Amino acid sequence: MNGTINKVILIGHLGDNVKMHFFDGGNSIGRFPLATNDSYVNKATGERVTNTEWHNVVVRNKLAEIFEKYAHKGDKVYLEGRLRTRKWTTDEGVDRYTTEIHVTEFTFLTPKGTKDQHAQGDNSVQNETGTTQNAEVEKPEEDDLPF
Repeated sequence: MNGTINKVILIGHLGDNVKMHFFDGGNSIGRFPLATNDSYVNKATGERVTNTEWHNVVVRNKLAEIFEKYAHKGDKVYLEGRLRTRKWTTDEGVDRYTTEIHVTEFTFLTPKGTKDQHAQGDNSVQNETGTTQNAEVEKPEEDDLPF
């Protein structure tokens, strides 16, 4: 270990469908906004206040293709990844910086068949090498006991 850690864990809702970009050589990248919420009760008014934080999320190659196919706007997802800040220049020559979460693992949290039948996630965890770990919750077996 090199003595530092760059790890982000988020649970939130997709703010839009995944926007895909394909490159020569078969590589691809997907981008989408993710919303996380923080809520509290205002002590002065007794009113519940909810603040939404927006995150720029990036998925690459096989993960991007899976997100494009199964994740849709409004779906709830669990993401793990790294923070990366990139510099870009506007048309006017002004330098800008964007901080993004580059996903390494994820799980779809929206149940299958919800959200107008379009969320068909497989509730599996994908890592950047493309291996899959089953994240299904085991269902208890039915027994013959009458109580």
